[in-house]
Amino acid sequence: MGYKLAGFEHLGGVEIDPEVADVYKTNHNPKYLFVEDIRDFADRLEFPEDLYNLDILDGSPPCSSFSMAGNREKDWGKTKVFREGQAEQRLDDLFFDYIRLAKKLQPKVVIAENVKGLIQGNAKAYVHRIKKEFEAAGYKVQLFLLNAASMGVPQKRERVFFICQRNDLNLPKLEIKFNEEAIPFEKIDEGFIISKELSKGFLKDWENAKIGGSVGKFFSNQKVNPKDILNTIASGTYKFHWKQPREISKNEFCQCGSYPVDYNFKKIEPKYLIGMSVPPVMTAQIATEIHNQWFIKTA
Repeated sequence: MGYKLAGFEHLGGVEIDPEVADVYKTNHNPKYLFVEDIRDFADRLEFPEDLYNLDILDGSPPCSSFSMAGNREKDWGKTKVFREGQAEQRLDDLFFDYIRLAKKLQPKVVIAENVKGLIQGNAKAYVHRIKKEFEAAGYKVQLFLLNAASMGVPQKRERVFFICQRNDLNLPKLEIKFNEEAIPFEKIDEGFIISKELSKGFLKDWENAKIGGSVGKFFSNQKVNPKDILNTIASGTYKFHWKQPREISKNEFCQCGSYPVDYNFKKIEPKYLIGMSVPPVMTAQIATEIHNQWFIKTA
């Protein structure tokens, strides 16, 4: 969706989760949709001709084993299933399957997004290996730590982006710096609210929580401060209204994730999909800079 906002033609994608793929198909009607494991897709010997002529290959290899909110090193090397019905995947290997795909397709630009925890602690050695693998695939690598809150998204969401240009393009280094005015939660339209009543446990925790503080024992379960930017939306956590004893509404989640409020999530809970994705406006901002700094010069 972010690439459409930036004026790019979007060809398709690879998604292992059939329900997520169905949401993607319903909202975007892509020319290509491959519902399969990225490892199997990268193993293919042939691809549609369009895929050998890409301007940008963009991916977010699953990254929960590097998240600061997760188990980090304890999960490295282990397999995981994100949702019921998915195949197990060894998450810290998938980055290299993605690079393997990039090596086969040779797009002009490759983007890989991941969590901030990837550049902290023992994971730094993993970053070094990623850079070396991209270089071996024929790319010059730049690494950026970006915050969606400074890019027009009403959410604090720091993410690492590997942005790589193919060696033969010989383009200057990409300069990316965003400093847009922050959007506090009070600017968000709550829309039509359908909310379940809080359980007795959550209601008591909500009543005891300070505005802007944690609700209950999990620090990521937040009682929103209307004067501040919403903390990172994660798929398995809760954000509670500061004044009304309820979780924030679908409309509020959509706006804080820069999704259209009429986006069709089908059977999937909106906060799950929003929490697992790069905010579309964040993607659009990056894509626009790549177009203006790189593609105009090669046209």
